[in-house]
Amino acid sequence: MNDLTNSPMTANSSPVRIDFNTPELKRKRVLRALKDRLTRWYVLVGGLAVLGAITLIFFYLGYVVAPLFKGAELEARKEQTPAWLQQAGKPLLLSIEEQNQIAVRVGGDGQVVFFAVKNGAELKRVSLPIPAGVTITAIGQDQPGHNQVALGLSNGSALVFKHLYKVTYPDNHKTITPQLSYPYGEQPLVLDEQGRALEHVSLVDTGDRLVLAGSVGTDTLALALSREENMLTGETSLEQQRIVLPQIAEPVKALYIDPRQQWLYVINGRAQADVFDLRSKSLNGRYKLLEDSTAEVTASAQLLGGISLLIGDSTGGISQWFMARDTDGEPRLSHIRDFQLGASAVLQIKPEERRKGFIASNAAGDLGVFHSTAQRTLLIEPLAKNADLLALSPRANRVLVESGNSLHPYSLRNPHPEISWNALWSKVWYESYDEPKYIWQSTAANAEFEPKLSLAPLTFGTLKAAFYAMLLAAPLAIAAAIYTAYFMAPRMRRKVKPVIELMEALPTVILGFFAGLFLAPYVEGHLPGIFSLLLLTPLAILITGFAWSRLPESLRLRVPEGWESALLIPTVLIAGWFALGISSHLEAWFFGGDMRLWISNDLGITYDQRNALIVGLAMGFAVIPNIYSIAEDAVFSVPKSLTLGSLALGATPWQTLTRVVILTASPGIFSALMIGLGRAVGETMIVLMATGNTPVMEMNLFEGMRTLAANVAVEMPESEVGGTHYRVLFLSALVLLLFTFVMNTLAELIRQRLRKKYASL
Repeated sequence: MNDLTNSPMTANSSPVRIDFNTPELKRKRVLRALKDRLTRWYVLVGGLAVLGAITLIFFYLGYVVAPLFKGAELEARKEQTPAWLQQAGKPLLLSIEEQNQIAVRVGGDGQVVFFAVKNGAELKRVSLPIPAGVTITAIGQDQPGHNQVALGLSNGSALVFKHLYKVTYPDNHKTITPQLSYPYGEQPLVLDEQGRALEHVSLVDTGDRLVLAGSVGTDTLALALSREENMLTGETSLEQQRIVLPQIAEPVKALYIDPRQQWLYVINGRAQADVFDLRSKSLNGRYKLLEDSTAEVTASAQLLGGISLLIGDSTGGISQWFMARDTDGEPRLSHIRDFQLGASAVLQIKPEERRKGFIASNAAGDLGVFHSTAQRTLLIEPLAKNADLLALSPRANRVLVESGNSLHPYSLRNPHPEISWNALWSKVWYESYDEPKYIWQSTAANAEFEPKLSLAPLTFGTLKAAFYAMLLAAPLAIAAAIYTAYFMAPRMRRKVKPVIELMEALPTVILGFFAGLFLAPYVEGHLPGIFSLLLLTPLAILITGFAWSRLPESLRLRVPEGWESALLIPTVLIAGWFALGISSHLEAWFFGGDMRLWISNDLGITYDQRNALIVGLAMGFAVIPNIYSIAEDAVFSVPKSLTLGSLALGATPWQTLTRVVILTASPGIFSALMIGLGRAVGETMIVLMATGNTPVMEMNLFEGMRTLAANVAVEMPESEVGGTHYRVLFLSALVLLLFTFVMNTLAELIRQRLRKKYASL
């Protein structure tokens, strides 16, 4: 080939023939074809592997999340007919201990029987110290999870006892020993000094103070016992205090005391609740529980924690009520939510001991499993027989039903009742709140706490952080990309572009560390200067550009074309120095010496040191290289023939830019923005270190937020594998992945439409 090229042909010379079938050329063609084939398969396999990995991630997240939305499952066990139950008295109480091994039954004859849950065999029998000639007329239990019981007696007194289960390990064998204790003595406490039989009784014990309430007809009685311990002798003494309450107009159906010992709830009449303030000894109000004039209250109970009342009625409805402040700031008994258990009267309601769930039975023999906060009906199934008495184990995985002379055990599987669409995405009215709110609070110190797992504030925080980051990054990155690709001199572009792209290699943990420890306190101390900087810098650039255009042409031509941007470096530095320098003076002149206090006090806006402004500055800095690099390549790739043709037709450089270059490069610019937005949405370390990580739904620039990604990073290490919290965190990751998937899909559709629209330019 070289000989043919370098040797001139003469008129008499014959053309040189090249043989393309030589062994060497054949070998090169085969090798090249093999390389092409291998490359094609490599790209194909790599692309399919990426798609497969993403699909597997989706399926795995779905596999972990799916159990959250399953209902409950009830499985009947073998029916038991223990001999001791044939002679037992009327059932008053049925309860199961923590390990589901031992149950206790309190009968109307004063006998307490501990028996094995597995087969119903009697393990221990205790006779309660009830005075001769006195009968049991009422029974009341302490809050769910407390094994303390009060028996109302026919002589106007009440016996308080507690069933306990001592765990020992003799010879490395686990042994559970049931026993009874009498924390206030075996002598019954006199509640009615007239000696009338107690019809209802209730109690709440905080350890150092017991409040005992009872009713006789329309009279309501309350007794407070304070326990004091002598630090020197160790002896304890009890001090009694009688609480006089107003008389009830209608016959009493049930009594309940809240755990703070402030409110006494008296369910009376057809469907009425009288609420007494035990501290002021006054009536808070009388509340109508049912709107249906033909219905009446048939069952009631307190949820875990004792704050909420569950009211069952004769139509199968169950309503939740608790004290909340009204618009005037006064506490009122408020109707929160409703459930439905068939059309028959609700007979029994049993709350869980660890969650805000409960089970209930009706006259038709149906058993319902519910969760109050999630407002979920997880299961409604018929029982084997009508239930005389229900018991729910502390772990809510075993149900025991006494019916006639038989015991019917059931296994209950209900691992994640707290989760529903309403609990995740809607406002929820939680206990002790005055109105429905979006709340994320997965853990707390007390056992009665209910997890608040709303993803709404986390999603809002994610979008808020991305919005403020893009608000700073998008204009700067796009403007810089357009200038670099269209106006800047090639030599200068070869230096500027790599430097900006090198910013992408900076670890985000370093940016977050810098933002949290330095930038946040600096911005707090120089707020007027920061806002002045954001205003004065573009103004200074415009003034510099206008002044440059008015200089004599002889001076402007001394600067090579495309190097004019170098003149802006001192302009930006001077503007920044001036803005930050006058910060203290502006603060003294306009904001009373402290702009943060002025924002908080005069404007009523919450100011947190680590807020959305810090996140916008730090994360905007991190997102700029992504947007800039892709947008600059898109603008630079616009064919020069289009630019030169536009200029040749008389268009100015600015007209060519706005009407030709940007439109042609718009698909690439749009892709750059979408990739930058995806980067901002998925950012973890910057928002983790530069915000207060408070899950609030406020668009306030000076308040923090918590994002989905940061929440997963913070709480995943402390979550129980397989638990509700653990799976909700996986759901957060799935929501984040779906969001980015949908956003990228829409971005690709829009990009293809833009490319098709402007392809003819």
